[in-house]
Formats: sequence, structure tokens, C-alpha cells
Amino acid sequence: QVEIAESGGALVQAGGSLKLSCTASGLDVADYAMAWFRQSPGKEREGVSCINWSGFTTSTTDSVKGRFNISRDKTKNMLFLQMNSLNPEDTAMYYCAADRTPFRGCSGSPAQFSYWGQGTQVTVSS
Repeated sequence: QVEIAESGGALVQAGGSLKLSCTASGLDVADYAMAWFRQSPGKEREGVSCINWSGFTTSTTDSVKGRFNISRDKTKNMLFLQMNSLNPEDTAMYYCAADRTPFRGCSGSPAQFSYWGQGTQVTVSS
């Protein structure tokens, strides 16, 4: 059974930084594409960043390029999202997701990911 759990969300001032964490059980993060998505009230869920099984990373949202960095720790079986220079438009619920099929690339689509956490709230004040 696969379980995904996010943590690290908080209220932060504009210009600040946060690091989100995602723990995964039931699968090896080194073998699966994993991603961060976010969703604001009234908006569709959008991809933020993805890392595939080989470690190649992609930012699927232009607005976070150069500010957000996805990484993983194979020894801890965890995924991270370092977020810098936060602005109010980054306010959202952030979700960690894992692919069902191993050794695939990142498509950027939520449909690729079968396993989701409950989300962690990030709020950026101006």
C-alpha cells in the first residue's frame, strides 16, 4: 500500500522561503516519477515541478522557474520542494504525487500520478 504525506506548509511573508517535504511509503522514490502540484481556490490543480526516476527535473509552471527546486533523498525515501522568493500568487495547497508505473518520464499532467498526499497549505502574505 502506497502512502504519501506532505509537510512544511506555513504562513510566510512575501520574499521568504519554505521547504516542503514529502514522505513516501510503499514505493521507492528512486524508481518513480514524483511531482509537486498546487491548487488555489477556484483554480485547477497545476503542476509545479517534477523529478523522474533518473533524477531529471522539470518545472512545469513558468512562474516558479528559478525560484523553486525539487529534489529527493533516496536514503530517506523523501521528496522536497525548496521555494524561494515567494509571492502571494504562490498561495495554494501543495500536493505531492507519485507515479504508479516505474521508470517513466514526467508528463506534467496530474493524470500520470496515481498516488497523492492530503496536501500542505502554503500562504504568502504581502
